[in-house]
Parts: sequence; C-alpha cells; structure tokens
Amino acid sequence: MQWSARFQVNFVAHHLKRCSTLKQLESWFALLVKSNTTQDCFLMNQYITACSNIRSIDSAILAFTHMDNPNVFVYNAIIGAFLNCFRPLEGLRHYVAMLRNGVRPSSYTLPPVIKSCKVLSVVGFGECVHGQVLRNGLGSHIHVQTALVNFYSSLSRVVESRKVFDEMPERDGFAWSTMVSAHARAGDLNNARNVFDEMPEKNTAAWNTMIHGYVEAGDVKAAEALFSRMLERDVISWTIMINCYCKHKLYGEALGLFDEMKSAGITPDDTTMATVISACAHLGALEERKEMHWYVTQTRSNIDVYIGSALIDMYAKCGVLERALVVFFKLQEKNIFCWSSVIDGLAYHGYANEALSMLDKMEKERIEPNRVVFLSALVACTHAGLVEEGKRRFLEMTTKYSILPEIEHYGCMVDLLSRAGLLEEALVLIGSMRMEPNSVIWGALLSGCKLHKKLEIAQVAVEKLMILEPNNSGYCTLIINMYAEANRWNEVARIRGTMRECGVKKVLPGSSWIEVEKSMHHFAACDDHHQASQKIHDILNVLDSQLKLFGQDGVSHFD
Repeated sequence: MQWSARFQVNFVAHHLKRCSTLKQLESWFALLVKSNTTQDCFLMNQYITACSNIRSIDSAILAFTHMDNPNVFVYNAIIGAFLNCFRPLEGLRHYVAMLRNGVRPSSYTLPPVIKSCKVLSVVGFGECVHGQVLRNGLGSHIHVQTALVNFYSSLSRVVESRKVFDEMPERDGFAWSTMVSAHARAGDLNNARNVFDEMPEKNTAAWNTMIHGYVEAGDVKAAEALFSRMLERDVISWTIMINCYCKHKLYGEALGLFDEMKSAGITPDDTTMATVISACAHLGALEERKEMHWYVTQTRSNIDVYIGSALIDMYAKCGVLERALVVFFKLQEKNIFCWSSVIDGLAYHGYANEALSMLDKMEKERIEPNRVVFLSALVACTHAGLVEEGKRRFLEMTTKYSILPEIEHYGCMVDLLSRAGLLEEALVLIGSMRMEPNSVIWGALLSGCKLHKKLEIAQVAVEKLMILEPNNSGYCTLIINMYAEANRWNEVARIRGTMRECGVKKVLPGSSWIEVEKSMHHFAACDDHHQASQKIHDILNVLDSQLKLFGQDGVSHFD
C-alpha cells in the first residue's frame, strides 16, 4: 500500500490513540476502509486498542472480522479488549482460534489470557495455559509469572502460587505484593509476614495487604503496629485502618484517625467517607455528624448512593430522622442501600406505616427488596403491633421473592405474635424454623408470656433459655416475677435456690455514651473507672440530697 504524505501510518496511529468517543473512532475506521488498509496489522492493532479504551467492543470485533490474517499483535489487542470490556470468555475463544491458526503467542498474549482464566475461575484452562507458557519458553518473563502467581492465589491454590513465585529468577514489587496477598487471602499470616519481611523494597500495596490481613484475622494490635511503621500511606492505608477500628467497635479511634488523615493532607475517597459516617452513626456523635455532612458537601458536588445511604443511616441512628429524609429525597440516584437505610430509620423510630409505604414505593420503582429491607418492615410491624400486615410481609418475602427467612426474621415474627398474645401460634412458628432457635427467639416468647400471663409456655421458654444462656439471670428473674404474681411461692423458692447453686448473678450491666464538647464518654452501671468518677458521684450526692429535700417539702405542702 502506498501512502500519501498526509496519510501516513504514524499519523493515523497517533490520532487513534487520541480518540475519546465512538464517533471519532468510526470516522477513522471509515477512512481505513476507504483507503483499503484494514489488513494492516499495526493499524488494526492500534484501532482495536483504541476501541478497548472506550469500552466499544462491538467496534473492535467489527474491525477484527475485516482481517484475513491477523498477527499476534492483533490477537493480543482483541483478547485484551474482551477482558477490558468484561467478556473474558470471548477472549479465551479467540486465544484458542489464534493457536488453531498457527499464530504463536508472545509474552504479551499470556497475561490477559491468564487473567481471563482467573476472572472465570477456569482452573483446567489456566493450567493448560501454564503448560503452554513452559512449552513456549516464556516462563522467565516476570509479568507472565506474576499473572500465574495471581491466578493460582485467587483460586486458593497457594502451594502452586508459591511454587511459581519461588521459581521466578527475578521479582518486581508487584510480584512480591501478589505473593503476600496470596498467603494473606488464605489466612496464612505467618508465611505472608515472612514474604513481606523478605521484600527488598516494600511497596505500599504490600503494606496495605499485610495490614488488611491482620484486620481480617482480628489482630488490631498487629495492624496498628504495622500501620505506625509505614513511611508513606495512601488513602487505602488510612481506610483499611479506619475500617479496622469500626469493625471492632472502636468508633472513637476511627474518628480520631480520620482527623489525623485529613491533617496529613490525604483526601478521603467515597469508601473512607462511608466508613467514617458509619462510625458517627454508631457513636451517636451529634456534632461530629454535622461536621461530617458539611465536609461531604464541601468536597463533593454530588453525593453518591454509598455516602448517601451512610448519611441516612447516621442521621437515623442519631435520632434526627428529618435530616435522614432530606438526604434521601435529595439523592439524584437511589439504590437498594438508600431505600434500606430510610426504611430501617422509619421503622426503628416507630413510623411503621411510613416505613411500609416507603417499601411499597420502592417496589413501584422496580427495585427488588432484599432480606435486610424485609427485616426492617417486620420490625416496623412489630413496633406498631400490625400482626396481619407482618404475616403478609413475611409470606410475601418467602413466596414472591423466594427469600429464605434468617433467624432475625423469625425473631421479629415471634416477637410480633407474642406481643399480640398469639403465643401458641408463635410456638408453632418456632417449631417450623429451619435453624435452631436462639436465646433471642425464646426470650421474645418469654416476654410475651409475661405480658399475657401464660406460665405454661413461659416455663418451656425458660427451660430452653437456661440451656442456651445458663449464666443469664434476667430470664430467671422474669419467671420468678411471674410465679410471684400467681402466688406460687414454692416455685419462686425453687428457682432462687437453683440460681444460688449454679452461681447465677447479674454480670452484664447496662452502659451508655454521652457527648460533651465533641468528646465521647462511656459509662456502665456500677462503673467507677471514668477519670471524673469521683466528681460525678459528688454531684450526684448533692442532687440526691436536694431531691430528698424537695420531696419532703412537697409532702408537707400536700399534707
């Protein structure tokens, strides 16, 4: 093909790389067809790669089908395009076609092929590709071997992954971090740490992987120690550690670390923000939540569904339901998490009819409810005593949406029926459960028995509870009170004697949080560990004295 001065190969390739829209690409492809250059492997390679960059796989396929004899570079481009456009199976089919057409793979062919095997979890095909790597003498290429390490580790084949890693003549930072990740993903933190410690230069990805491994194993101290040693932390490093604190209910530490992250000049991403907002929700930190919402609005033009759902949940848990609703209705896009958060907030604040109405509206928007949404709906029915509505929603969940009830759903239904006095029906439901009922189920039944004075069923519930939680005094106290009300003092004496013999006593005091000047303070019953404990007790004694004086004045006044 003879090219004119204005239509040279490099000129076309340069402009193909700069294409950002399908219309631009189609214009260039029309020019290639008109100039009869669709058989030029270099240009078609560039064109297919450009199609892949803008996720236009159909245009890439059209260009590929125009070629009579594509070379290895064109095959590399189309296989990579299929992987990039989430059609890895088509990429493997084209790889097989390439081999059948006698085109030998290069070291650049195999990484996307191996990654396609990983995405599809096709072990046998991947092992065949590994064999072709060795047969074609490509085993020394670092990016091919790293892809194999990643492939085997993603399928929990750590032994094979380590074998490939140990056979590598040289390793880059990605290969090292991949092997650390392989061991950590398998829960083998000892070997993960050994590989990590052997790394000549530890990259941020390896640090993050190791810290995340400790977080997943529940070793907060080890995660903290490693995090403190990091010289360079990216947003993922901070997010992992913040999530670690939230996962272990150390919400105050999570918020403190978030402030430290901002001071270090690191801009939090959406995942970080959703995690931190969740921490505010659990703490009930009113001032913190206002600052967090302000920060989100100042740093983002639009609030996405994940931050939006976290904000809704935060405001609902902090008792500011109006704010939660404002956030919900202002969201431009709403997914299942947003709907779930607002329905849950309405349900737990006693707005049962509004919660159920919101669920109906969600279904009209063609968003299918999940088990979490149905749990919120059942909670709403329980709080409002809507027995028939609760039965209907429970049946709808199982029949219309084929969602198998979890123990939480059964717990709500048992609580609903028990409160309504339908204790025999609740007992039948417990007997039909597909899992063993826990103490929450039997506790709900017992509470209903107390309310409706059903001693016989209460005795059944207590017997089960004494097996499940032998050291919990609450259930025994409840049945004692029921027997006392029925003047069955022999039973009261018998149960109290049994409690003394077993050493049952109250060991789980209640606790609460309060916020004072942006600082959270935790208190538990019979607790004297707070730093201001003595001062608090002094003030309480003064208040107690004043109340007694007031009470005496009040008595003499009414006399």
